[in-house]
Amino acid sequence: MRFYLTTPIYYVNSTPHIGHAYTTIGADIIVRHHRQRGDETFFLTGTDEHASKVARVAEEQGLTPQEYADRIAETWRELPKRVDATNDFFIRTSDEGHKRFVQQFLQRIYENGDIYEDVYRGLYCVGCEAFYTPDELVDGKCPIHETVPETIEEKNYFFRLSAYQDKLLALYDERRDFVLPGFRYNEARSFIEGGLVDFSVSRAGQPWGVPIPWDTDQVVYVWVDALINYLSALNYARPGEDLEPVFWPEVRHLLGKDILRFHAVYWPALLLAAGYEVPRQLFVHGFLLIDDKKISKSIGNVIDPLDLVDVYGVDAVRFYVARVAQFGQDGSASVDSLHERYETELGNDLGNLLSRTTAMIARYRGGTLPIAPREDSPIAAAVATLGAEVASQIDVFDITRALECIWQLVRELNRYVVVRAPWTIAKDEARAGELDEVLYDLCEGLRIAAVALAAHLPTTAEQILGALGQPVELAWTGVAYGQLVAAEGVEAAPPLFPRVEPAASA
Repeated sequence: MRFYLTTPIYYVNSTPHIGHAYTTIGADIIVRHHRQRGDETFFLTGTDEHASKVARVAEEQGLTPQEYADRIAETWRELPKRVDATNDFFIRTSDEGHKRFVQQFLQRIYENGDIYEDVYRGLYCVGCEAFYTPDELVDGKCPIHETVPETIEEKNYFFRLSAYQDKLLALYDERRDFVLPGFRYNEARSFIEGGLVDFSVSRAGQPWGVPIPWDTDQVVYVWVDALINYLSALNYARPGEDLEPVFWPEVRHLLGKDILRFHAVYWPALLLAAGYEVPRQLFVHGFLLIDDKKISKSIGNVIDPLDLVDVYGVDAVRFYVARVAQFGQDGSASVDSLHERYETELGNDLGNLLSRTTAMIARYRGGTLPIAPREDSPIAAAVATLGAEVASQIDVFDITRALECIWQLVRELNRYVVVRAPWTIAKDEARAGELDEVLYDLCEGLRIAAVALAAHLPTTAEQILGALGQPVELAWTGVAYGQLVAAEGVEAAPPLFPRVEPAASA
């Protein structure tokens, strides 16, 4: 199977915050899991640079937009690295390969007769880089950025979105899982059913952007420019290789709810107009909220993900992203809640389990793993359906329920330790075989948990396997009982998640 996943590309008008890490980590968890299943994958992220607000910030700093973008893009390129995301390519919309493709893409639509010239009058939020109707504003302000939009009137080129209403409705009726979760599908379909209005695909009087190929006095509207990145990247991500026939349309878009309309309505219509197949699927996640508001630089309620990584480690931040809220819904984020989960679930549930288990192997078996699998093992029963359950959740982008399935095993192993009390069994030499079985089950359960957790907690998974003397073999077929291999020299493992002082909120 081929699996191509994208994040939205991020505006470079400022630096990353935890909301951007939320999307990037979620995408990486999904892609890593598909690699474990042996799928051929491609993972794309990057930066959206041709925005009006980028040009304005550059001017404030006495730089050209390109100079500013070149400087700050490196900060964004660092984000996936710092959160241990394994993207295959990092696209910038100022890449020459992207700009050439955007012009070719729009030229195709223009030649097909679906772009025409007209005058636009309306309200424009620079923060969203989006047009709003008066009814969409809240108290006269953008519902996201809480700023008063600008009134714009200029001659633009328009895309005949209205001509694609019936085709989009047919698409939605044919593919009920085109947009997930289901309530976002309903939201997008209702928007289409309510009537589509043609929209501007160009901006006049703005030199920063991709020139319209048939009228270089105008540039491509930033959202159209940005959406095309999902396709353009395949044409130049690997020099001399065209990945479009390999991965398109096997593409899934991961995005926040604030950009649903662009991805679920405008983007498939543009693709159809240009003669391309539409994406395989879209998954729309909610916001991380502080004081019931979306985390945003413009609002000022920012948590810096790199600060959190420095304090808690990257796996703890990845764990929190998947655990803080049902993926797809809004969730409340705070440093306090991260710290609590770090101590209770990561430190106590998982970290102490590994430390206790390896300490008992060292003490009672001289560091040699006992190999004593049994058909009637309660751990075998506990993991019998784990691989299928986790995979089914990841297939619908539910990294939260997938993690909960795995954590049920972690809890079961902790209960198993308490109920079987191996330290008591060890006092009776006549029960040596029973002790071997219990210690085997604990080690095998931990090995299986490590393989299952590898997409969420890649470094921790390798540490667990290393502490148990197991090879770092992460194929999904390893999520099954009875594969623990013999090992010697096992020592009491140091804490996976040592105690730390709580990080300060921004």
